[in-house]
Amino acid sequence: MSTTTTFTGGCACGAIRYESTAQPVLMLHCHCRDCQRASGGPFSSFLIVPAEAFKLLGGSLRFHASPSEIGGMTRRGFCPDCGAPVVIKPDAVPQFVAIRTASLDDPSWFKPQMDVWTCDAHPWDQMNAALPKFEKYPSQA
Repeated sequence: MSTTTTFTGGCACGAIRYESTAQPVLMLHCHCRDCQRASGGPFSSFLIVPAEAFKLLGGSLRFHASPSEIGGMTRRGFCPDCGAPVVIKPDAVPQFVAIRTASLDDPSWFKPQMDVWTCDAHPWDQMNAALPKFEKYPSQA
């Protein structure tokens, strides 16, 4: 994990800048079809942080909403200029923001803890066998 609590990131063109003032509560790869389509790859990687710790420092995100199986909409925030995906804000868990790891200024400290939505994973997607796998969402014990 990061050596400091605060970390920063932004979009490809630099119009969007953000910071988080909290360590991630979870780091994961999501294999759902929406994440595949949004990323252009077999999965999307995220850091989950408390919503109150996430702050836009520059620019305004544009959001695309899609229905979520756990309720409400999943709102994917991206740069309206370059199209780079930056965050996800799910209605079902408004206390959290999911930050795209590719948007981090320093993504080297990302350490995935699980794979979710493996029911949508492609057979050619070679997942890390050491990570816990969840067919959909992890249980909320």
